[in-house]
Formats: sequence, C-alpha cells, structure tokens
Amino acid sequence: MTFLKWTATILAAGYLAGLVLLFAKQRAMLFPIPTAERTAPAAAGLPDAEEHVLTTSDGEKVIVWHVPPKPGRAVVLFFHGNGDSLAGLAGHFKAITADGTGLVALSYRGYAGSGGAPGEDGLLRDGAAAFAFATARYDARRLVAWGFSLGTGVAVAVASEHPVGKLILEAPYTSIADVAAAHFWFAPVRLLIRDPFHSDERIARVTAPLLIMHGAQDQTIPIAFGERLFALAREPKQFVRIPGGGHDDLGSFGAIEIARNFINGS
Repeated sequence: MTFLKWTATILAAGYLAGLVLLFAKQRAMLFPIPTAERTAPAAAGLPDAEEHVLTTSDGEKVIVWHVPPKPGRAVVLFFHGNGDSLAGLAGHFKAITADGTGLVALSYRGYAGSGGAPGEDGLLRDGAAAFAFATARYDARRLVAWGFSLGTGVAVAVASEHPVGKLILEAPYTSIADVAAAHFWFAPVRLLIRDPFHSDERIARVTAPLLIMHGAQDQTIPIAFGERLFALAREPKQFVRIPGGGHDDLGSFGAIEIARNFINGS
C-alpha cells in the first residue's frame, strides 16, 4: 500500500507540475513569434507596399503594410497566423494584390517590428487600430477582413464590432479554448487558458457576407471547428471544403482564387 501511495503521489505531483508548466508557457506556444526583426516591404519583395506605424488605444506601436488599391477595387484587411511575419507573407500579399486589390496587413504587437507583447486583448486593440487606419482612407464597405488561423479570431472580432464589406476566414476555429482542449485533452485547459478568442460568441454579430475556407486534412485546427463556426454565422455565407488541404497550404489548392471570386462578387 505504501508503494502504491507513493506512486500515486508522484504521479499526481508530476501532473500538477505539468499543469503549472502548461499555464506558464501557454503564450509562448500560442504566439511562437518567428522573428522580432523589422523588414521594409521593398526588402521583402513587396515594393508597392508602404509601411506605417500605428498607435493603439493602449499606446503600443504596431506596423501595417499598405498597398493602395486600383480604382474600384476592394481593400483586404489581413490578419496573419500565429507563426507568421509580414515579410514571410510578401509572396502571398503579392498574389492577393496582383489584380489591383488593395491591402492593409497588420503585424501584431510583439511581432516583427511592432512593440509590446501579444495577448488576446492586445491583438484585438491592434486589429481595431488597423481598421481605423483603413477607414481613414477608404469606405468601410470596400474593406474585406481576411484572417488566417489565429488571425481569424481578430478578423471576427473586428467584423463583429465594425462595419466591413465582407469577411474571409481561412482555417478558423470556434475558440482557441476549444482547439487547445482538443489537443490537450488530458488537462483542464478551459480553466487555464488566458486568451480564449471566442469567435463562437462573436460571429452572430457579423452581418457582412462570409466565406470560410478550410482544409479537410487540417491537423492544427481540424475542419470540424470551422464547420461549427459556420453553423453559428448569419447568412449570406459560404463554406469551401478543400479535400486535400492541410493548415498552411490552402494557397496551393486555389484559396486566393476562391477568395478573389468572393471579393469580386462572382
């Protein structure tokens, strides 16, 4: 019995230590910032973009890249994933803007060139600052909020609080809490998580036309989460299931073309 008690005690202590570590390291896992280095758009291969530094409502300085649209074209307000940087997405942005579509792409606080440290409240403030920058230059009806992965939570929050013309969600989730609970099923994640990003509680307030694109083979954010979010959203809405798509490769399966058709109304 003594051996069993000691074994149980050691296992319980190890489990609790694991929970403490999970709580302490969760933001490092959720926001694996690839680089803090600031890169000019031209140096990254996007010479048509202008770099601007914005001040958020809590005083942080964050960077956006801005590509002005051609006359009559929409402007994509882009919110990237948790492991991305603007420089790393330069090729993606070039493809999005190839037809004259404009771009305002945000580098979240703590990410390349932007000050501060990331967290849900901060990222939502960053998103609001990017929206204000865009609407100071363009009618909100021209804006297409486009979020990828983590960025879908920012895009949903912006579109739920502000008028946008359209909303595109690429590999979205109901909440980060749901996704984390699925990956860390052995831990009471919902009690520990600091940045839940509850898109499921915000999506019903979005009135703009919605496009969701999700890879059927996505192992990071399984497609079931995108389907659940879609079910909660208002019409008009469209769900594109990409059979061979994973998490980071939807561009290889025509995601930009699908998005362009949606943006242009076809």
